[in-house]
Amino acid sequence: MKKLLLFASIALTTSVATMAQERMTPELLWSLGQVSPTSISPDGNNLWFQVKHVDINDERTSTSLKQVNLNTLEQQEIDFLGEKSFVAWTERGIYALKDGILYLSNNQGKKWSKITDGLYDVANVTISPDGNWIAYSKKVMIKPALAKDIYTFAEKSEAKIYTDLDYRHWDKWSDGTENHIFVKNLITGKTLDIMEGEPYTSPTKPFGGAGDFVFTPNSNQIVYVCKKKTGKEYALSTNTDLYVYDFGTGKTKNITEENLGYDVSPKFSPDGSKLAWLQMATDGYEADKNDLIIMDWETGYTRNMTGHWDATIDGNFQWSNDSERIYFNASHRGTVQAFNVSIPKNLMVRSLPPIIQISEGKFDITSIIGENKHSIIVTSTSHNYANEIFALPKREILKGNRVSNLRGISRVNDATYESLDLGHSELRMIKTRDGHEMGVWVIYPPNFDSSKKYPTLLYCQGGPQSGLTQFYSLRWNFQLMAANDYIIVAPNRRGMPGWGVKWNEIISGDWGGGPMNDYLDAIDALAKEPYVDNTRLGAVGASYGGYSVFMLAGIHNNRFKTFIAHNGLFDMRSWYGTTEELFFANWDIKGNYWKKPTPSAFTKYNPSNFVDRWNTPILIYQGEQDFRVPIGQGLQAFQAAQLRNIKSKLVFFPNEKHWVLKPHNGLVWQKEFFSWLKETL
Repeated sequence: MKKLLLFASIALTTSVATMAQERMTPELLWSLGQVSPTSISPDGNNLWFQVKHVDINDERTSTSLKQVNLNTLEQQEIDFLGEKSFVAWTERGIYALKDGILYLSNNQGKKWSKITDGLYDVANVTISPDGNWIAYSKKVMIKPALAKDIYTFAEKSEAKIYTDLDYRHWDKWSDGTENHIFVKNLITGKTLDIMEGEPYTSPTKPFGGAGDFVFTPNSNQIVYVCKKKTGKEYALSTNTDLYVYDFGTGKTKNITEENLGYDVSPKFSPDGSKLAWLQMATDGYEADKNDLIIMDWETGYTRNMTGHWDATIDGNFQWSNDSERIYFNASHRGTVQAFNVSIPKNLMVRSLPPIIQISEGKFDITSIIGENKHSIIVTSTSHNYANEIFALPKREILKGNRVSNLRGISRVNDATYESLDLGHSELRMIKTRDGHEMGVWVIYPPNFDSSKKYPTLLYCQGGPQSGLTQFYSLRWNFQLMAANDYIIVAPNRRGMPGWGVKWNEIISGDWGGGPMNDYLDAIDALAKEPYVDNTRLGAVGASYGGYSVFMLAGIHNNRFKTFIAHNGLFDMRSWYGTTEELFFANWDIKGNYWKKPTPSAFTKYNPSNFVDRWNTPILIYQGEQDFRVPIGQGLQAFQAAQLRNIKSKLVFFPNEKHWVLKPHNGLVWQKEFFSWLKETL
């Protein structure tokens, strides 16, 4: 039996470890194939997926397209697209885009016919159900912000000129353009900017895409996501809405105006009778409970299908082929599992169907791709395995069973894992000082020997309201840390989803209080184990995890021997004055620093206020292009440590943002990480 069928099993992981020879290295980690699903065939029998490989020598990436038969699992390379960019696999055939021309093939790419042209500098191309329209996004100039676009004499100037907020976002400065959605009639050739004259953007920034707009079942309208605010209002709000543009009348209607928070991811049921989307209720709260909303498209009647459920949807859902249920993923007790809910034909029923968990195991269901006759197709990771494609057997789900043994589909990295010694992880329940039961992941080195003592790392998760689950990362990779003979302690401290809505919410306004106690309670509990060397403890983390490291450096009372912080928040006043999504700051730290009374984030929970207590070596990473946690945070922390004569190191990435995405930078990150630990721990 292939290992990936049962990757959740500790026993399996142990058996692999006894047979294998190698351990994970940074180079091996970067050599793994990165799997992403592309499309399921209309008959449900075949799946296309892409595999990206990185050449670590020159940082070039190569991408291959593969087809797998979901019944036989036979795979083949798909090379007929050549340089064409895949768009969609529909009942009419395969659509692809090349050099501004949209093509259609009705015979698996043996022959292509031209559909339309003029599609230069476009993204997120989508085909209407009747095949007569395409929609896509394209940048349009709204208000010039670059001096060279304002002054004819300033061709070589790099100056930027702004009069309002939202002048930069995530990692890009505003250049005066915004994304608009265009539709083109393939019969008449007429093209419309459905947002013409509007100073707004869709898809949404910074990560919106084709999932932000969808044609209606009759192909006469398009539903799209937009936050119709600008400047300060845009920076202070999360109020995106769903808008319906009618091709015949040219009119736009807001169908979620009553909801003040996020409305995203519109998807019609296959039978066209209902529209589903995800919704958060509170404006300005980006980590609010994420609920599934259903609208009867004919009557406009809506129903919240998960409002009664004490959990939050992670952000991915799919309709079943028969339109009778929706599958989605959600954090659950330190993992991400698959769930479903039946959708009544009549949404006005008195009581709602229950939310049913359909998977269970030591893995994350990272996305729901779709389904065929026999299986639900998903992607999944664990602490030991990168993202791959799997199937959940419907026969088990229909019996009322939760699927724990996933059927491997893609198997891109099987050969690599067969050569590796892998450790295992376990979820420990620890009592916090205020009486809560807290789940803590403990990840052990390969060939773990309980008679030995191991240096141990407290891992501090970012977010702050993102789950600490069975994720797999190219940077914060627990398998790689364990392969270097470290035990990792990763607490599901307050603020994380999967343990009830209240546990998820209580971190807001209390960043440096309860969560810091949770971290200390977790490491104190594990430090009592005979195999943990409590004289060699470190704390590491990024973003809010970096904030946690900076905070712990001032309050740890000599528990830790070393610290590592990546793009962490160090000084809350200067961070508030330079970060870009101010709705996040206003909600999570409860306002600005001139507010009276001053929020505790700027006083008793501000890491920079505790530098006088720093006494422990610290490694600091900072990306120059990070606008969420801007450059000054890491530089201030390093400068403070240096002036305190504390052993410290700054690793600065001029061409990285909040994450480290470039392969050579990633290798440098990991080499410095383990070098620092070897030197200080």
